[in-house]
Amino acid sequence: MVSTHPPVLPISSTATTQPPIVTAVVESQPPAVRAFVNGVTETVRGGLSRSRPWSELLDRSAFTKPDSLSEAATRFRKNSSYFRVNYVCIVALILGFSLLAHPFSLILLLCLAASWLFLYLFRPSDRPLVLFGRSFSEYETLGGLILSTIAVIFFTSVGSVLISALMIGIATVCVHGAFRAPDDLFLDEQDAAAVGFLSFIGVPAVAPSASSAPSPV
Repeated sequence: MVSTHPPVLPISSTATTQPPIVTAVVESQPPAVRAFVNGVTETVRGGLSRSRPWSELLDRSAFTKPDSLSEAATRFRKNSSYFRVNYVCIVALILGFSLLAHPFSLILLLCLAASWLFLYLFRPSDRPLVLFGRSFSEYETLGGLILSTIAVIFFTSVGSVLISALMIGIATVCVHGAFRAPDDLFLDEQDAAAVGFLSFIGVPAVAPSASSAPSPV
């Protein structure tokens, strides 16, 4: 007797072997973009690992009025060497909140940054930029981006927002550095050897050894 049932076809398992969506998105990114994102992430992570405890930064018992302007300058110099990462974070937070309070300036700044990244930094040097059917050389692209940056910074609200936020952040840092007594602060040997307010950028965090004695600020 011949069976009237149709033959059963084998089910392919190829659908279960596809990579996850996140992996596909990451692999589809250009290598230059991935290298840039990884570099920025590692730099930020390494810098934040060298920050001081915020409870130490905000210790109310350590705030005293300086006796003179020279003492205030000396305090700020010592505190900026010790709390340099925290001070950068404070300025960055004030700058970020200021941009969030002005969405139009934030959008303009993001568009400007994206233009520099994708039209100049991440674009292959052997491939000219083509817009509206016209090919632009390397110097024309660079000149257009510079003119766009000048127009966005000086002829829109972006410049005033950035300058005002930076002034507020720097003033906050200066006031803290002048009124925070640094007598109880001690620098590690690696921090004492670092020179510059942003010297922590790109420096890997190394735990101090037990045999190394801390040097006073």
